[in-house]
Amino acid sequence: MSFFENISCKLLPFLVVFCFSFLPAFAIQGEHPVLIISSYNPDARQTSGNISDFMEEFQRLGGKNTVALENMNCKSFSESIWWTNRMKGLLAKYQGVESPSLIVLIGQEAWAAYLSLEDSIKGDVPVLSALSSRNAILLPDKDENLKTWMPESVDFYKDFPNSRIKTGFIYEYDVAGNINMIKKLYPDTKNIAFVSDNSYGGVSLQAYVAKEMQNYPELNLILLDGRINTIYTISDKLHSLPDHTVLLMGTWRVDMNDGYFMRNATYSMMEAAPDLPVFSLTSVGLGYWAIGGIVPAYRPLGKEMARQAIDLLMNPGQVKNEMEVIPNEIIFDEKLIKTNKINVSAISGPIKLLNVQTSFYEQYKFQIWSLAAVLFVLLVGLFVSLYFFYHTKKLKDKLEESQDALRDAKNRAEEANRLKSAFLANMSHEIRTPLNAIVGFSDVLSAGGSSEEEQRAYFDIIRTNSDLLLRLINDILDVSRLEADRISFALESCDVVQVCQQVVVSVAQARRSKNEFLFECALPTVVMRIDIQRLQQVIINLLSNADKFTTEGTITLKLEVDKKKNLATFSVTDTGCGIPLEKQQKVFDRFEKLNEYVQGTGLGLSICKLTVDKWGGSIWIDPAYTDGARFIFTHPMNL
Repeated sequence: MSFFENISCKLLPFLVVFCFSFLPAFAIQGEHPVLIISSYNPDARQTSGNISDFMEEFQRLGGKNTVALENMNCKSFSESIWWTNRMKGLLAKYQGVESPSLIVLIGQEAWAAYLSLEDSIKGDVPVLSALSSRNAILLPDKDENLKTWMPESVDFYKDFPNSRIKTGFIYEYDVAGNINMIKKLYPDTKNIAFVSDNSYGGVSLQAYVAKEMQNYPELNLILLDGRINTIYTISDKLHSLPDHTVLLMGTWRVDMNDGYFMRNATYSMMEAAPDLPVFSLTSVGLGYWAIGGIVPAYRPLGKEMARQAIDLLMNPGQVKNEMEVIPNEIIFDEKLIKTNKINVSAISGPIKLLNVQTSFYEQYKFQIWSLAAVLFVLLVGLFVSLYFFYHTKKLKDKLEESQDALRDAKNRAEEANRLKSAFLANMSHEIRTPLNAIVGFSDVLSAGGSSEEEQRAYFDIIRTNSDLLLRLINDILDVSRLEADRISFALESCDVVQVCQQVVVSVAQARRSKNEFLFECALPTVVMRIDIQRLQQVIINLLSNADKFTTEGTITLKLEVDKKKNLATFSVTDTGCGIPLEKQQKVFDRFEKLNEYVQGTGLGLSICKLTVDKWGGSIWIDPAYTDGARFIFTHPMNL
C-alpha cells in the first residue's frame, strides 16, 4: 500500500463523519431518516470509525433511508444538567415528514439523556443503542452540586424494562470479578483505591463500584474522584496511599477543570506510584501500568449496528427487545506478572497476555549491530571531546600561573566543568544515536512502500533504541528519586545466597567476557528481609564495574554474616587494574568516571551508594587490597 493510500484509509472515517455532520436532515426519496445521535465522545477514532462502518454497511444491505447525524457535544460531567434539554432539542428538529424512522444512540451521554426524557417526547420511534454501559446513573437535577453529588447506580435491564430502546450493544463491567481476582493474587489487601474522571462514564462507574463494594465489608474503598481532583492532586494522593492498597483503574480523560487527558495522564500516575499494584476495570492502563483486569472485549460495532437497524426497519414487529452484552475477557501483562512474581494459575478461565516476552535471540538480534554503531559514534565523539577538553585545559593552566590567589577556586570550578563536560559529551552521543535511529526509521515507516517484513524490522530497531534511551534515563531518574527520598523498599524475606548465585550467573552470561565470576559463602542459606530488586541492582552495578576494568581475571562476590551485629557484609573483588588511592574517595560522586574511555554515564556507583545509605548500610573501597579493587557494602539482617 502506498503512502497516499495509507493516509486515505486512516482519514476516511473522519471525513465521512465530518461530511455527514453538515448534511441536511431529509430523505432523498421521501423516506423518514435514520437519526444518529452521538454523545461526541473525546475518543473520536472509536466513535467516527463505528459511524462510518454503520453508514457503509447500511447502504450495502439496501437501506433506503437517509442517515442524519447529530452531535450532543457532551464533554465533562460538569455540564450534564443540560444534556436532557440538548436531547429534547435535537428530537424537536425532526418532526412530520422528517421524523426519524429509527434513532441510533452512540455513547453513554446520549443513552442517559434519552432515558431521562418523558415518554411523550420520546414518541414511538424504535431506538438502537451502542457504546454504553448496562450500569448507568440518571442525570442530576439542576439544583444538585455536581462535585459532591453521589448518584445511585441503576441497572438498565431491571429499571427500564419497557424502554423504547429495542436492541443494541452494552458493556457490563465486572467489579466483583476484579475484586475477587485481586483478593486471590494479593490476599493481604485492605484497601481498594478507585480512580474515576469527571465524565459521565467516570461518575457512573464510581457509583457502580461503590454499590458493589458493599458486598466486601472487609475492604476499605478509597475514591479518587476526578470531579474534585486534577492529575496533580491525584498523583499526590497515589503517592501517599496506605500500605496494603491495590489500585483499580476506571477512566481518566477529564479532570475537575474540564481539562482533557489521554494516556499521558496515566503515565503521570504511574510515575507517582510505580510500586503500587494496579488493575483495570476498563482496559485503561493495560499494556504499561496495570498488571491485569477483567475488561470488556472491545470490538468495532458499526457493521453489526447496521444489520440490527435493517432488521428493525424491515421487520419492525419481529425483532426482539434484546440488548447484546459485550463479553468480558481476562487480560494480564506478562512482563509485569514476571517482574512482580505473580502466580496466575489460580485464576480460572482463559487468559489473554500482553507484552509477551520473545526469545532472547528474537529480542536482541539487531542489538549487536546497533551497539556497534553506537560505540563507533561514541568513540569518534569522545576523541573530539577529549581533544578540545585538553586543549582548553592547557590554556587554563597557563592563566592559573599568574593567579595564585584564585588557584584553589579555579581548580574546583575546572573539576566541576570537567565532570559536566564529560557527562554531557557522553550523554549527548548516548542519547543522540538512538534518537536518530528512532526518528530515521519512523520517517521510513511513515513514507510507506515497505514490505511487512521490512516494517517489522524497522519496528524492532525502533524498539531496541527506545530501550537504550530508557536505560539511560532510568539511571538519571534513580539518582533523582533516591536523593529526593521518593523510593520506598518492597521488603520480603528470601534466601540471599540464592539471589547472589542468580545475579552472578546472570551477569556472567550478559557480559560475555573472559573473566571468571565466582560466589563464596560459608553458609548454605542466609534468610534476610530485603528489597530483592534494589539489592540485585547494587550487586549487578558492582560486578559490571569490576568486569569493565578486569581483563581475563577473576571477579568474586562474597557474603559474610555477623549474627551478633545483625549485619550481612557483601564484597566484590576483582583482579583488574585497581583504583588509585587519591580517586577512591571520588568514585561514588555523580558523573565521576575512573576511565573516560570506558562506556558509561558515571552514575552506577553513585546509585549504589545512595541505595545502600537508604537501607542503613555502608559502602566503601578496601584500601588494603592492591591486586585489583574490592568494593564492600553492608546490609542489616532484619530491615
